[in-house]
Amino acid sequence: MAGHSGMAKVEKKAAERAAETTPKNPKNNPKNYVASVGKAFAVLKSFTSEAFELTLSEVAARADLDRGTAFRLIKTLIELGYLQTVPQSRRFRLGVACLDLGYTVLSHGSLRTIVEPLLRDLVPAAGDAASLGILDGGDVIYLARIGAGLDRHKMDRRPGTRIPAYSAALGHAMLANLPREEQIRRLDARPRVKLSERTLTDLDALLDRLDLVKRKGHAVSDGENAYGLRTLATPIFDAQGFVIAGLSVTVDAMRMDMPTFRHQALPRLMQVTSQVQDLAVKSGLSG
Repeated sequence: MAGHSGMAKVEKKAAERAAETTPKNPKNNPKNYVASVGKAFAVLKSFTSEAFELTLSEVAARADLDRGTAFRLIKTLIELGYLQTVPQSRRFRLGVACLDLGYTVLSHGSLRTIVEPLLRDLVPAAGDAASLGILDGGDVIYLARIGAGLDRHKMDRRPGTRIPAYSAALGHAMLANLPREEQIRRLDARPRVKLSERTLTDLDALLDRLDLVKRKGHAVSDGENAYGLRTLATPIFDAQGFVIAGLSVTVDAMRMDMPTFRHQALPRLMQVTSQVQDLAVKSGLSG
């Protein structure tokens, strides 16, 4: 009986080791897929802007790993600088090395280099902030941001910041120029919750909004993404006509009403968009 029990434990451990080294879905993992690297990135991707500090158990659960594997990966990533311990706690967070990688990627594309000086032409002349963003799944990722005068709103839009595309004018400007099935896929990529009483979350209402944005050539948000902010946004296309990014300008609602903001800021935004468009095409940038 004892021998049978011992054999069962050995078989159980062997099965656990096999499961640990076998890709969860072989169809999605090519022949040269390195499972250990995939697991390391699963650990890093466990951390988000909402969950920026996690315990070992939380990392293991989010990365779908056993605690032992998660522990060893965490320790390795700490040694490499991609994770760090949170002082006086049992939590971990992303390290400076991740930030270095992110800024390398964001700085590599010449679109950011092209756009940043032009964004300065919009602030404060046309608004309190101007931004460059791209789509990533159902999110907008900010590549560049020039701001002045929005301190009271405590809005964090540094390069690398993500926001839901469904809730933002910048997201609408880019989504509007995608095929319908792609719009739906991206809008369904994450839960749609109201960020303010004006946020559109219904799929049909959002698709109607995108149709309107495409006809007008620009998107408008009046307190839909955040209370007290008004935003105009436009798409940027490559030489083949595919949307590759978007520009936006935002103003504090206390500074001017929506009609005044649209009248003053939209012509300037369209002019900068045209300049960026020409530079992007000449530079050979594509989606």
